[in-house]
Amino acid sequence: MRSSLLPVLLLCTALTGVIGGAVYFIQRDRQALVDQFARERQAQLQEAARGVSEALEDVGEDLRFTGELLSQPGTAEEHRRELRALLEAVGQYKAIVVFGPDGKERLRLLDKRTGASLAKQYPAEELARTARSVLEGASGHIASSPPLSGDSTGWLRAFATSLPEDAPGGGGAVVVLVDAEPLFAPLKLLTAESDTHLLLLGAHGAPTALSAPTLAARYQGLATDVRGTPGLAALSRRMLAGEAGSLVIERTEAVGLGLGDAEVVASFVPVRIKNGALWPLATLSSTRGLRSHERSLVLRLSFAAFLFSSFLIAFGVYVVLARSRAVALQESLRHASRLAHLHDKTQKILDHIPTGVLALSTTGRITSANRALSTKMPPDVVGSTLAAAFPQAHAPVIQRLEELVNAAGGDNRVRSLHGEPLRLFAEEGQYNVHAVPLEPHQPDVRTLLVLEDLSNLRALEGQLLRAEKLATVGVLAAGIAHEIGTPLGVIRGRAEYVQDKLGPEHPQSAGLGTIVEQIDRVSRTIRQLLDFSRLQPAESRAVTLSSVVKSVQELLRVETERRRVVLSMDVSQPLPALAADSDQLQQVLVNLLLNACDACEPGGRVRLTATPGEADASGAWGRVRITVEDDGCGIAARHLHQVFDPFFTTKKRGLGTGLGLTMVAHIVRNHGGRIELDSAPGQGTRVMLQWPAAAPAREEQHVG
Repeated sequence: MRSSLLPVLLLCTALTGVIGGAVYFIQRDRQALVDQFARERQAQLQEAARGVSEALEDVGEDLRFTGELLSQPGTAEEHRRELRALLEAVGQYKAIVVFGPDGKERLRLLDKRTGASLAKQYPAEELARTARSVLEGASGHIASSPPLSGDSTGWLRAFATSLPEDAPGGGGAVVVLVDAEPLFAPLKLLTAESDTHLLLLGAHGAPTALSAPTLAARYQGLATDVRGTPGLAALSRRMLAGEAGSLVIERTEAVGLGLGDAEVVASFVPVRIKNGALWPLATLSSTRGLRSHERSLVLRLSFAAFLFSSFLIAFGVYVVLARSRAVALQESLRHASRLAHLHDKTQKILDHIPTGVLALSTTGRITSANRALSTKMPPDVVGSTLAAAFPQAHAPVIQRLEELVNAAGGDNRVRSLHGEPLRLFAEEGQYNVHAVPLEPHQPDVRTLLVLEDLSNLRALEGQLLRAEKLATVGVLAAGIAHEIGTPLGVIRGRAEYVQDKLGPEHPQSAGLGTIVEQIDRVSRTIRQLLDFSRLQPAESRAVTLSSVVKSVQELLRVETERRRVVLSMDVSQPLPALAADSDQLQQVLVNLLLNACDACEPGGRVRLTATPGEADASGAWGRVRITVEDDGCGIAARHLHQVFDPFFTTKKRGLGTGLGLTMVAHIVRNHGGRIELDSAPGQGTRVMLQWPAAAPAREEQHVG
C-alpha cells in the first residue's frame, strides 16, 4: 500500500512546487508588467499629443499667413475681406483683431455665428494684453492667453503674433480668438477607460477644462502644500520643465488623489507649437487591472493545483483498491469505448452535423444520410449509388466524387476538395467536399462524404467585406473633407487675390486660373469621395478622349519632367466618343499615370494608348480600350488581388493613402466599364480599361 501511494505523493509534491514557483515568478515579474503598461500608455499619449500639436500648428500657420497677408500692399477693405474669408472658413475661430505697434486696436472682425453674444462680453483688455506680449517679445513668436474671463466653457484662448516692422502701418500684432476645445478633442479618447485620468496644463501653467476635476484641484493646491502628494509634485515639475517620460505614484498617494487603491503610472509629454509656448499633458492610469489580473491568475493556479492534487490522490487510492480487477476493467473499457465511439459517429451523421453527410459502405453504396441531404435527395437513397443519389449531377462530377472516396479509402487519409463549383442539385453551388475514412473493419460505414455548401457564405462574406470597406471610406472621407477643406479655401482665396492683383494680361494669370480650377476640381472630388459608399449612376455625356488626354498631359507635364519620366500618349486613330463624366475620366487617367510614374525610376517610360474595342450586336457602338503601361518595378503576385482594396498601398508611409486605385475602380465600374491589371516584379505593370462608348445620335428618317 505504501509503495503504491508513494509515487502519487511525490507527484503531488512536485505539482505543488511547480505552482508555487509559477506564483513566485508572476510576482517577481510584476515590475516588468508595470513597465510594459507604462510604455503602452506613453505611446498612446505621444500619438494623441502629436495630433494636438498638428492642430495647434495649424493655428500658428493661419497666424503667420494672416501676418503675411497684412504685410502685402492693399487697401484696408481688401485686407478686411481676406480676413473675413479666413474667419468664416475655420469654424473654431471666433474673432480676428489687428493691433498697431502702439498696442491700440486697428481692426476687429467677429464671427457672424457667435459675434452677437461675443460682442456683449468682448474681452478687449485680455486681447490687448496678449497683443502687447508679442510686441514686446521676439519677432515671429506665437503667444497664447490664459482662459478668458467670462467664458463659461474655459476653452476660449487668444493666439497672437507680431507683424513685420516693414508692414503697412509700421508693424503691429494680429490676434485670433479661438475655441480651443476641438483642437484638443483627440485627448478625450485617452480617458475612455475609467482608470485613466487626464491632466492638461495651459501655456500659462493652469489646468484646462479637459483635466480631471480632482487632479486639477490637487495640482492647484501644490502651490501651498506638497505634503502627502510628492509624486504629483514631481510630475508637475517635470511637466512644467517640458520633459517627456513616465513615473510611478505610490498606492497610498493614489488613494489620496482619488485614483483607486493601486499604483498609478503617470505618462507625460509636452504639446508643442512652433515658436510658441508648450502645453504640458499627462495621463494618470491606475494599475488596478494588473493587480486584479495577477491575483486572479494566482488564485486560479492554486485552485487548479488543489483540484489536480485531489484528483491524483483519489485516483491513486482507487487504483490501489481496484488493482485486482484491472485486467477485466480495461477490457470492459475497451469495448465500452468502441460502442460509444460507434454510437457517437452514428448520432453525428444522423442528427448533429449541420452540413450534408453521407455514410458509404466498402462497395460504395449509401448506408445513411443526415437531414441536411435527405431532404434534397430521392426518398429511396439508402442502398443506392452516388449517381442515383444525385440524379441532376453530370457524370464527370459523380466520377470525381467516387475517385475522392476511393483515394481516401486507399491510403486511409482524409481527402478534400476546397471551394469547388459543383452542380449536385438543381443549381450549381460552391462546396467543400471531404472524404473521411473510418475503421476498415466496419464495412457498413467505411467512408463519410461531407458536403459543405459555401454559396451563401461566400456571397455574405463579399457583401460584408464591401460594406465594411465602404463604411471605413465614408468615415475617412468625412475626416478628409473637414481637414482639407480649410487649407484649400485659403489657397484658393490667395490665388484669386494674386490673380486680381496681376490682372488678366499678366503672363502668370493663366497659371493662377489653372490653380483655382484644379482646387475646384479637388473640392468636387472630395464631395464625390463622401458619396463613395453610395453607388450612384454617373452623369455620363459624350466626351472626346483626345481632349481629356490633352488636358491630362498638360497637367502632368511638370510632374513628369521633375521625375525624369518619359510620358507618351497615343490616341491618334479615330475613336468613338466615350460615355463618361469628364472630370471623373480625367481623375481616372491622372491616378493611373501618377501611379505608373511612381513605379518608374528616373529615365523610365510610361505610355497611354487607346484603341477601339468590340462593337455591340448592331456594330454601331461598343467599348474603347484604354491601356496605361510602364516599365517600373511591378507588383508582387501576392498583392495583385489587393490593389483595388481601400487603404491598401505599397508606397512608403505618408506617400500614399491607398484610395487612388479604389476610386479608379469605383468610377470605372460606376460607368459600366471594366478594369484589368497585369503585372510582375521587374517587368512593369499594364492596366487595361474597357470604357463604354457613347451611343450614336439618332438620325432623322424622312418619309417621301
